[in-house]
Amino acid sequence: MRPLDPRLIRRIGPARRYIVTTAVLGFATALAILVQALLISRALAPVLAPSPLTEDGLGWLGVLVPVEARNLAVALGWLGVVVTVRVVLTWTQERLAHRAGSRVISELRAQVVSHAAALGPRWAASGEGAGVATTVTRGLDSLLPYFVRYLPQLLLSATVTPIMIVVVLGLDWISAAIVIGTLPLVPIFMVLVGLTTQERSAKHLDAMQRLASRTLDLIAGLPTLRALGREHGPSARVRELGDAQRRATMGSLRIAFLSGMVLELLTTLAVALVAVTLGFRLVAGGVTIETALAVLILAPEVYLPLRMVGTHFHASADGMAAADAAFDVLERPVASPGGTAAAPTLAGATLVVEDLAVSTPDGRRLAPGRLSFSARPGTVTALVGPNGDGKSTALAAVMGLLSPDSGFVAALTPEGRVDAYDVEAAGWSEQFAWAPQRPDLGPEGRTLSLGQRQGVALERALSAGRPVVVLDEPTSHLDRASRDAVISRITAAAATGATVIVATHEEDLIAVADVVVEVTAMEVAR
Repeated sequence: MRPLDPRLIRRIGPARRYIVTTAVLGFATALAILVQALLISRALAPVLAPSPLTEDGLGWLGVLVPVEARNLAVALGWLGVVVTVRVVLTWTQERLAHRAGSRVISELRAQVVSHAAALGPRWAASGEGAGVATTVTRGLDSLLPYFVRYLPQLLLSATVTPIMIVVVLGLDWISAAIVIGTLPLVPIFMVLVGLTTQERSAKHLDAMQRLASRTLDLIAGLPTLRALGREHGPSARVRELGDAQRRATMGSLRIAFLSGMVLELLTTLAVALVAVTLGFRLVAGGVTIETALAVLILAPEVYLPLRMVGTHFHASADGMAAADAAFDVLERPVASPGGTAAAPTLAGATLVVEDLAVSTPDGRRLAPGRLSFSARPGTVTALVGPNGDGKSTALAAVMGLLSPDSGFVAALTPEGRVDAYDVEAAGWSEQFAWAPQRPDLGPEGRTLSLGQRQGVALERALSAGRPVVVLDEPTSHLDRASRDAVISRITAAAATGATVIVATHEEDLIAVADVVVEVTAMEVAR
């Protein structure tokens, strides 16, 4: 897990502008902190000094704050201005952080969803879909603390800390030596705690993804479970996964609080070391009260940005783990099944599939394996075969949604034969009307049963007026009357000249098909 992930900056435009703006605001904040510390030392020095002050204890830094600030009324006026400036700077930075963080998360979420869709339904069906759903919803929402809290502190540590070290060095080199010697301990302890935090965050995201995957599977199969009277069966497993997520979340919070305590204790001891040293030297007359006050006020500001970086890094670790998962999806190559030539008109064309083979995700089988058939206009072609042997994959390949490992799909048009993978994929695919096995109708389909959703999807596909109609198990969730009506609609669509290709196990639908094609899988020789 990187402190500053360049993939976020490279991919997201608002983040780059925000980082530049935050750097400028961080520098302005550092100057405001410096002036405020010097003003406070000016105002308190005459009150705490045992005798009237005769020299300027701030040395060359005295030009930033007039000596007149030793007057309490003058100092309070200046302090009011400086505090107002710091409030404005902090408000501006917080506002920009929230806006930039929300835009970055929104754009990253859109990129992941778009890329996952481009990877195709076969990739989503391999088990990755539920993980992507978890990542783009609850996962990326945890990225907001990274932009709102962690990133500003990281830039402040790169601006405020060096400036404060130089200032302390100009005031008192002994105190500066103590600060420089103890400062590296902060990132060392940050790394030690961060190694544990990274592991906890990975476990948290994994638990959240497993719970989401199980829940989505249950939602998808709930009609079947209710039909079998088993809708309460998986409740124990869901409860167990929920408890696992709760334990992972509490573990992440425990580490975040622990890291804050460790860094707070470390910086407190370091500042105390500076304070004790200054106290002994002040008694011995080795340093003036004005210098000691300025150094004592500035010393915590040296450690504060680094300490806050560690605290907010651990708090935003869950978001960074989700960002890593998002980039894992974005970095997956998308196989483009199409070429650059214009797609032919498929109305009246015969679709030819020859030796089509697609490897399964594990690479052990070809499903389908060496599939060949022709689908003519005005006919119904039925793909039959056991579950898992590649019927749905064959339909996706015919529509140009994925590239086969071997074989080809072509259209025989009056102008000649055109290979599907030599033409633009969008121009080829848009001529297909498709009704999948489990149609997703969006929010409007949440109140519908699976059979009702399938009926709506079939109606849309059969009434779309596309030259090719592709249906995947169109009658699997329908009652007898609805099944007969759908079969009649399919034959009617073919009678109007459409090319209809269906994947089915339904005997009645197979009986009305003009061509029946057996789809089989093949083992890959090793």
